[in-house]
Amino acid sequence: MLLRPSGVRGSKARPRGTPGTSEVLPVREGVRLAVDVGSVRIGVARSDPGGVLASPLTVVRSGPGELAELAALAVAAGASEVIVGLPTSLSGREGSAAAAARRFAADLAGRLAPVPVRLVDERFTTTQAHDALRRSGKDSRARRPIVDAAAAAMLLQAALDTERATGRPPGHLVTLPGGAPSGETLRGESPSGGAGA
Repeated sequence: MLLRPSGVRGSKARPRGTPGTSEVLPVREGVRLAVDVGSVRIGVARSDPGGVLASPLTVVRSGPGELAELAALAVAAGASEVIVGLPTSLSGREGSAAAAARRFAADLAGRLAPVPVRLVDERFTTTQAHDALRRSGKDSRARRPIVDAAAAAMLLQAALDTERATGRPPGHLVTLPGGAPSGETLRGESPSGGAGA
């Protein structure tokens, strides 16, 4: 399942200010991985090197060895960045699931350094993945093992589309223990800030 990016028909960005077209900004080059963290499974998605399309990659079982397996996937993909979904409520408030995602992202950032890890709002991704799989004819039993990877792909596609629309990386950079950013920050970007998705 490939997800179509919004506002893009091909891999080339249109020049700014072209009459009759919406502005499409370039996206940083490099493969990105996204992870949708669950209590049982962790969905993983991957982008193409041009940062245009996201697609489901695999599902990793939560628990011992999860960070090592995710690190191996990042190395195998040559990932330039990893995005972790941050679950928030409809109002944007963070609860225990968001706190757990922040801890997970910090642990993953420590494992992957110097590859940057970003937290990106993941509201609705699992629901949207279920809906998309239901529309494609998958029953609830068939959806269960793949919905996490599909949710990760939706998270990643939203992050790529946000960067294309704003010209800035989505979400915010995870800091390592001691306060150092997990990867290089862009000029004017603080590790705890960044452009929200």
